[in-house]
Parts: sequence; structure tokens; C-alpha cells
Amino acid sequence: MPNPITQLEFARAGEITPEMNYVAEREQLGPELIRDEVAAGRMVIPANTVHAAGRLEPMAIGIASKCKVNANIGNSAVTSDLDGELEKLHTAVHFGADTVMDLSTGSNIDTIRKAIIEASPVPIGTVPIYQMLEELGGEIEEMRPQHFLDMVEHQAKQGVDYMTIHCGVMYEHLHMTTNRVTGIVSRGGSLIAKWMMTHRKQNPLYEAFDDLCDIMRQYDVTWSLGDGLRPGSLADASDEAQFAELDVLGELTARGQERGTQVMVEGPGHIPMDQIKMNVERQIEVCNGAPFYVLGPLVTDFAPGYDHITSCIGASLAGWAGAAMLCYVTPKEHLGLPEPEDVKQGMVAYKIAAHSADIARQRPGARDRDDALSKARFEFDWNEQFRLALDPETAQRYHDETLPQDTFKSAHFCSMCGPKYCSMKITQDIREMAENGELVELSTPQPSGSEG
Repeated sequence: MPNPITQLEFARAGEITPEMNYVAEREQLGPELIRDEVAAGRMVIPANTVHAAGRLEPMAIGIASKCKVNANIGNSAVTSDLDGELEKLHTAVHFGADTVMDLSTGSNIDTIRKAIIEASPVPIGTVPIYQMLEELGGEIEEMRPQHFLDMVEHQAKQGVDYMTIHCGVMYEHLHMTTNRVTGIVSRGGSLIAKWMMTHRKQNPLYEAFDDLCDIMRQYDVTWSLGDGLRPGSLADASDEAQFAELDVLGELTARGQERGTQVMVEGPGHIPMDQIKMNVERQIEVCNGAPFYVLGPLVTDFAPGYDHITSCIGASLAGWAGAAMLCYVTPKEHLGLPEPEDVKQGMVAYKIAAHSADIARQRPGARDRDDALSKARFEFDWNEQFRLALDPETAQRYHDETLPQDTFKSAHFCSMCGPKYCSMKITQDIREMAENGELVELSTPQPSGSEG
């Protein structure tokens, strides 16, 4: 066996790396458990050796750890620049993003990514085919396998921690999508499909999989096996195309791990609520427990402009069922490139979803903050409520805007109920009466007709 390079190889050799120790402290789990989960392929620590030497603070994605949230940023050919992307990065991390994906498809991609990696304490992911396509002038038909291999190596050298690569879309799968309502909605999946149809050849990324593993292993880049045939509407959920690709991803998960690389697997998409648990459990079985990274899923398609809500409902259920990371969706999904405020709204919705999943799965300490906030709420300790809130600034603004400034800090009520109708204040009064002996035990009423 060659000398260990990746977290997976170190774990399988029985070693606990500094990154594993760091993760164990963050997760409040034992270092041995972290090592064993990484060794089993149920957990990944996305930590490119280049980024790890910079600002990266190692984190873990896996069923044994807290449910994580990814935020997508990146420019397009239409809008955004370096400063705008750095602002989005800051906003995402400030509101709790565990990882950030740079999905830039416009100009100046290299400069933007370099700045993002240098500034980011969280792992950075990419979809390498986007930058490769830009360098080919947008003509996917011109791609040769070496173009893609070169781009993966280039981004690995930059410090990218994980890459979404659509190796599982096979030529024989394409006919399964012809009757779909929304066809192939993955950008990477559709590009590979067009290449295969043009050249009448098998997916070149599938055929180059071992070579890709060798490049990624050298820098410990984690696989995010892309689901290029994920459903883009409820009508297409859980169809034969989606699950045919999943079976290939299960094969590639095992092959990637055998070659020493860390692997997680992307999931859908748009899924009705009643199918989410089945989808998660099926992925866990097919991919032998590899971390599942889901895109939502959206549980209804009828609310453009509110898809951070329609999707975080599905994300909560997916996290509860065993998904390890949730990819946020912003209000702009399906409508346009998100701005910083959209990033904030998406992150807030998804931190709620991930935290709800942690509580439902009874992860250690998950409910501590909720219980502390509830105690502060009952005690009318407004400042402590704000401090513990997911978004303190918004919580305090909503509270303060309807009460006089000289009142709100000490008031034992808010503007919803006022001083006379606050149930918690009334409960406190009742308890005080009980402590003062003002409440007496009522005698048990006798059943009617029992006298005489």
C-alpha cells in the first residue's frame, strides 16, 4: 500500500490526523469514532492539502456528525464580480454555512476562486466542467477527456476541497429522460448528455474515473458524485433514470474509496414529501453509507420566489431520514443569480432545517440552545433571547419596532399580547400565588346522587 495521503487512507491505516482531532472537538465526538467513520466511508473531511495549509478549519460530513449546510455562490455571464462573490461568501459563513460551492460560470473565474479559497475558513467546492466549458468557448462538443483532467488538476492545485463531477450519467440512460416533464435539469448532466449524443460515445468522465481518482488523491480532493439525472420536478421524481444513475454512483463510490479518495454522493432535487425517506434510505443502501448530499429537495413546484421554503421542508425531512448535508436553495432559485440578501434568506432557512434534523435524530447537545432560549423567553430576558437566536439582529428589530425604546428591555410582555394577556406573565403570577400559599387544593366533587 502506498504511503497515506488522504484522510481516508490515514483512517484505514488506523491513524488519527490533526484534522480528525479538530473535527472530534467541533462535533463533541471521540477522535476514534471520527477515524472509524472516515475509514468506513460513512464520513468525509473535505480538506485539500493546499487549503488545509491556509485558512481552512476542518469539518466533517457524515451520518454520525451534525447535519451540514452548503451555500452556493458564484458569478454568471450576466452579473456579479469579485467583490460581490466575496460578500456572498462572508454572508454565507456568517449565517452558518459549513461549506460553500463556487459555481462561477462567467468571466474571471480563476481570480474569483483564488480569492474565495484564500478568504474561506470552510471547504470550497466546485463543478469543474463549468470552467472547462468557458475555456472551450462554450462548445461542449469540443471537449476531450484530457481537457477535463487538466481542469480538475488545475482546481486541485488551487485548493478546491471537493468537486461535483457527473460520472454516473451513462449513454444508455438518456432515452429514459425523453418523457420527463423537465428533462435533464443538472447543468453538468445536460452538458455530458449533449457530448454523448454528439459523439455517440459513452460518458468520458466515467471512462476516465480512475485517472480522476489519481489526481484527486494527490491533493485529497473529496468526490461529490453528481446526480446528473436528478428530477427537476415532482412529476419526474423517483423515476427509472434517477435510480439507474444512482446504481452507477454506488459502483463509483466503491471504486473511488478503493483508490484512496473520499466520496460523498449528491441527491435530488424535487421529491414529494412521502418519497423522501425512501430516497435517502435507497441511497444509503446502494452507496454503502457514503454521505448523502441533497439539493433541497423541493416538496412542491408551485411557489417560485419562495423555494427556500418549499425546499427547506424537504431538507428537514431528508436530514431526519439520514442525509448528511443539505444544499441550500435561495428565494431566487429558478429565477436568477442570488444576491447577498438571497444568500442570507437561504442560509437561515437551511440552518433551521439542519438544526431540526439534528434534534429529531437526537444528536448530542442539539437541543441545548433551544432549551436555553426557551428559558430566557419565559424569564423575559430579551437580550439573552436575542443572543441565542439564529438571526439576532432580525429578532431584536421585530421586537423593538413595536415597543417604546425605554420599555422593551424590561417589559414582561411583547406587542403581541401586551401586559394583560401575556400567558407567560400570567403563568408566573400563578406560580407566585402558589409559592405564597394562595392556592388551596380543591375538594373532589362527589358524583351526582351519591348523598343520602
